[in-house]
Amino acid sequence: MKIAVIGATGTVGRAVCAELQARHEIIDIGATRGTHRVDLLDVDSIKRLFDTIGHVDAIVATAGHVHFGELVKMTPAQFRVGLDDKLMGQVNLVLTARDYLNDGGSFTLTSGIVGAEPIRLGASAAAVNGAIEGFVRGAAIELPRGLRINAVSPTVLTEAMESYGPYFRGFESASGARVALAYSRSVEGAETGRIYQVH
Repeated sequence: MKIAVIGATGTVGRAVCAELQARHEIIDIGATRGTHRVDLLDVDSIKRLFDTIGHVDAIVATAGHVHFGELVKMTPAQFRVGLDDKLMGQVNLVLTARDYLNDGGSFTLTSGIVGAEPIRLGASAAAVNGAIEGFVRGAAIELPRGLRINAVSPTVLTEAMESYGPYFRGFESASGARVALAYSRSVEGAETGRIYQVH
């Protein structure tokens, strides 16, 4: 398969590329690094990307930012960071790139454990991850041409514990390689509307 991995230079993206590249053609895409660049907040940028790389068999999105902070001090603008970036970036991708997916192709989006297991300072992330999963379930029953859509909900990655460990006290981490298996299951499997939890 020809697979576009958006966020390919991040921790999860690198693990996904490592898992899939032995069997498939991987197109690595990042916001600021990678062979190709895209801004998921800009629909025209998404169109330019796929006009350049052409039709693909699968699209994996591991990109997106959310704001972590105390709810009582959070501003609406800070709360919107994740809504505009992680949520709408992935929604923009599906709505724009669906026409570039071959029949029977798939989207794999990324949510996260905070949608199911809230943490202190994570109210915005919980809302965003929950919304991504709701979008996946709703989109799965409407996508045409046999297109599939799933999401992976990873716990904190072992490789990221130095940075994110303080947010996830008591949580068991998972290696990037283990998380990448869920993306493989989505891309190479047959299911749609699924949330693959790695936690």
